[in-house]
Order: sequence, then structure tokens, then C-alpha cells
Amino acid sequence: MDFEFATAGRILFGFGTAARIAPEAAALGDRLFVVTGTTPGRAAFLVEALALQGCAVNAFAVRGEPTLETVGSALEEARAWGAEALVAIGGGAVIDTAKAVSGWFTNPGDPLDFLEGIGKGKPLERPGLPWVAVPTTAGSGAEATRNAVIRVPARRAKVSLRSPHLLPRLAVVDPGLTLELPPAVTAATGMDALAQLLEAFVSRRANPLTDALCREGIPRAARALPVAVADGADRRAREAMALASLFGGIALANAGLGAVHGLAGPFGGMAAAPHGAVCGRLLPAVTAANVAALRARDPKSRALERYGELARMLTGRPEAAPEDAACWLAERVREFGLPRLSAYGASPDQVPELITAARRASSMRGNPVELTPEELSAIVHQSL
Repeated sequence: MDFEFATAGRILFGFGTAARIAPEAAALGDRLFVVTGTTPGRAAFLVEALALQGCAVNAFAVRGEPTLETVGSALEEARAWGAEALVAIGGGAVIDTAKAVSGWFTNPGDPLDFLEGIGKGKPLERPGLPWVAVPTTAGSGAEATRNAVIRVPARRAKVSLRSPHLLPRLAVVDPGLTLELPPAVTAATGMDALAQLLEAFVSRRANPLTDALCREGIPRAARALPVAVADGADRRAREAMALASLFGGIALANAGLGAVHGLAGPFGGMAAAPHGAVCGRLLPAVTAANVAALRARDPKSRALERYGELARMLTGRPEAAPEDAACWLAERVREFGLPRLSAYGASPDQVPELITAARRASSMRGNPVELTPEELSAIVHQSL
């Protein structure tokens, strides 16, 4: 029962809360470095509102998932400009970029030294630059996590910078900012949110607080995601998905993840692929493999009971068996048309390299059962 629990300093949730970002951010400093996504125009309302607060603003656009080079450029610009605080408005890539800039801004040294897996995993000793997280997708939950995921193409790796110092001072989750997301992005990010809730729920590190969040988030996402994909203007569905994403971020930060993210992370280092879409494609196969492995090796396990509960939450059927969870997830993947991994250039001859890297991934430690290399290989081949 021993556990630790941490999340963002404050969370503002609900339609219209975006109007509170500017005064809250202005209280952190006069010179604000705003990190945006590939369409900076979506953040124009915020830049204008900050200017009305008397703040000087410097905006930096992140295009695609953050690489070490991207974060380095943002960090150099923020330092040269004399940033006093950060605001990240965008998806998980934008928020992770701001997170890393915040941590490295106050902790000098070679960035590689602080990264897990390919670096020394050196801890951040000082609190990062204060920052505000504003998600515009409902998937990563990055506004409530304590790690920034960064691609290092030269090493064919995707690794984390991890520290409690990376949590934002404030997270503003306004479902209204997700209303214009196209169906494909809604589906991919939504499956990521569902994967994070699911993996945190069956994780070896799950605790009563994260269980409560997952039990609230999983049924909401299961009902709302198909609606949000079909009708992006449905406010109730968008609200439910924003809440599910937030719950997933808080849960994973405190309970860890599993084999879906253990595979998706290294795959993201090998191929430039949308993280949520990769997680969604892997999720049914990993779920089925975990249930089968538990049936064979630990049929009386608590984790297998969890999969039964998960199946009931997903399907809404009180008689659902653990195996039904994987079937429901596979139906959603087909319904949403999520691409196979081969669409991103993956091929069978890359599988051994991927499995070797995945077995070293920190997310694997939370998986409810240790999967063999053969089981992991089968999962990837099913997803190609």
C-alpha cells in the first residue's frame, strides 16, 4: 500500500477556462516564452491576451514530435531572450518541449546526461522555470505528467527526461480547445488516453488513488471517444475525453504504464510516427497477449481480475470476460481506421531491434506480467 502521488500544482478544468490563462501566466513573470504547435495561429488569442496583461511574449513553434535538436533550439532562444516563465499551448509534443525547456533552463549541463536510457539519468537538482500547460488535444495527459518524451534520431531512440520538478505550476484544461480537432487526430489521441488509463489500471504500481481515476476515466473514454470521432462538435463527448486524458496523465505519472508504451517509445525512436496512433494500434494485441500470459502463468492473479473489470467497463456488459477487452479495443481500431505500423515504414526485419530496445524501456516494468521476447515479437507482427 506504500505509494507516492504528485500532480500539477493547480488544475483548472472546464469550458471557458482558457480565458483565465493570461492573468494566471502573467502572475509568473513579465517575459513569457510561449511554446505552440504547427499552427501558431491557434494560440493567437492567448498571445493577444498576454499582451493586454502587459507581458512581453516570444513564441516558438514545435513542428512534429520534439527532438533533442528542437528542444535545444527552444532552450537557447528562451535563455537568450531572458524568459521568466513558459506557457505551452498545444498537444503532447508542445507540452513536452516546454517541460524539457523548463527543466534544462535552470539545470545547466549536457542535456544528454539527464536523459534516461541513452544518458546518465542524472536528476534535475533545481526546480524548473515556472510554466503553464494548456492542452489542445485529449490524449497525452502531458499537462499532469512529470516526464518529457524526446526523440534522439542520431541514437534511433525516444527517451524521457523525468523529474517531479517538471510538473507545471498550473494546468488549464479547456475542452473547447479540442472542438476543431479532425477525426483522425481525435481518434489517435483518444486511443492514447485510453491506453494510458488501461495500463495504469493494470500496472504493478497501481494504487487506490490511481485506481479511482482510472475507474472514472475508462468508462467515460469508452463511451465518449466514438462520439467525438463521429461528431467533433459534441461538447459532452469533448468534455469527457478532456477529463479522461487528464485522469490518464495523473494516473500514469503515479502508477506507470506497460508494454504498449514500452513498445511505442522505442518504435517512435526508429520511425517518425504519431505516438497516439502507434499506441492505439498496439493496444489490442498487447491486451490479448497479457490476458493470455496471465491465464497460462498466473490464472488467480489480481491482474487477471483487473482485466475482467476493464472488459466490463469497456463493453458495458456485466458478463464480459477478460478476453473481451481486447476484442472491444480491436473493434475501435478498425472503426477509427488506425494505420498499421508498416504505414510508418516498419518492416519485419526491424522487429528484433525493437524488441531488444522495448525490453529495456522503463514502461515495461509496470506491465502486469513479464512478456517473453517471443510474445512481444508476436504483438509487433500482429500490428505491422
